[in-house]
Amino acid sequence: MHLFNLSFRYKIPLWGGMLILLSVLAVSAALMLKAYEDLKEDLRISAEGLGGILTQTLFAPLLHDDVWRAFELVNATFHGGRTQNPIQPEMIFVVSPVGHVTVSTAPAELPMLADLHTLGGDYAELVRRLDEPLAGRFLRFEPDLAGRVFFAFPIQQESARVGTLVLAYSKDVFLPRFRGLALHGILVGSLVLAVLLPLNWYWGQRMARPLVDLARRMGQAVHGGRQDPPRETYAYRDELGQLFQAYDDMLVEMREKALLEKELLQTERLTAIGRLAAGIAHEVNNPLGGMLMSLDTLRERGGLPDHAGKTLGLLERGLKQIQETVAALLVQTRDQRRTLTGQDLEDVRTLIHPQVLKKSQVLDWQTELPNGLDLPAAACRQILINLLLNAVQATAEGDRIQVLLEPHLGGLRLRVSNQAPPIPPEYMEHLFEPFVSGREGGHGLGLWVTYQMVRQLGGRIDATCNGGEVRFEVWLPRGEEKP
Repeated sequence: MHLFNLSFRYKIPLWGGMLILLSVLAVSAALMLKAYEDLKEDLRISAEGLGGILTQTLFAPLLHDDVWRAFELVNATFHGGRTQNPIQPEMIFVVSPVGHVTVSTAPAELPMLADLHTLGGDYAELVRRLDEPLAGRFLRFEPDLAGRVFFAFPIQQESARVGTLVLAYSKDVFLPRFRGLALHGILVGSLVLAVLLPLNWYWGQRMARPLVDLARRMGQAVHGGRQDPPRETYAYRDELGQLFQAYDDMLVEMREKALLEKELLQTERLTAIGRLAAGIAHEVNNPLGGMLMSLDTLRERGGLPDHAGKTLGLLERGLKQIQETVAALLVQTRDQRRTLTGQDLEDVRTLIHPQVLKKSQVLDWQTELPNGLDLPAAACRQILINLLLNAVQATAEGDRIQVLLEPHLGGLRLRVSNQAPPIPPEYMEHLFEPFVSGREGGHGLGLWVTYQMVRQLGGRIDATCNGGEVRFEVWLPRGEEKP
């Protein structure tokens, strides 16, 4: 997988860790380079100090050709004066104006009176450089492949020059101090990394986790998933916090828009169905009424055979069933003067009782009503009958149906619950729409009629399904409380 395609949970900590590591390495390298330059500067200062002292003390012995005295002065540097110099030369020797070794602390390598021109290598290059006029107080000579650094100081007073003092330092003199500085730098860098890398990982995860969660929620929202807005995902009010707030607001707007669109679609659908049903019912009612009147007229004339009477009864029941179905399509709630009383509820109980007994069901009836409520009796009776018939049809034989009617919020609360299998989710969303039924042979008009009546009365109806119980709950406001 390409590094840039990694999740922010890993990309932010990794990039941050790489930057911290590179920063620590760069700072450590710069400090080590600075330490190395400081060591070289310390070497120059030490050599210049030692060379200045020796050139002054060696002038007189060399002027009087007292080589032994000059050797004692030079050799004293490695004994009595050793503790005064932080960096000691590896070898000290004096070169005469003609290029011969006058004094040497390493006679095995540079014997007395040896000609540097004949020694070759670095010494031949050194004596050639000494033949040139010195531009300053001393000459620094550092061969590329040699392991030494040479500092040459002229031994002269005024215009009299008796030779050249050469201090030879091994480059290994840097190693102990440089190794100590490098080890100190590595320890400090490791400590910095040990502190910054976990902090970088923690803050990287803390910043990336909300982004990952936001991306996941947005992806689910795009594909139709129902997601609640993330709460307290990022508590700060910087640009990232503003992004989360914008997402919360967008999700709320999307949900409100979806609900509004759903309500508009349902309203348009019900309006279209109502218009179609009204037109069909109007066209059916006229010939239907004429047929029923003809049957009544024929029965009143009498003198019909028995089998004809049975046929007329069959036709009349069929036509009345059609009339009831058509009447359901033309449901309207009209203001009625008669208010709901307890007797109306008892009538409903009496009417539904044979249906309950037929299936050996148990009807648990609870009524807590005053003498009368300012509600239309016919509409309330019809709502209760529809819900009870629906419960009886959906409840198995021997199971229980519960009915509760009580005053609530100044109106009437009506609850019908029954034992039944759970209603499938695909029917719950369209439960109160016409021609939608989860029961085989059902036309779905009963609940639709009930819903229309409740809405026209200014009430509310809810359906819930919890385990093995299906419950319909209706609240109807009193007449003076309707909006």
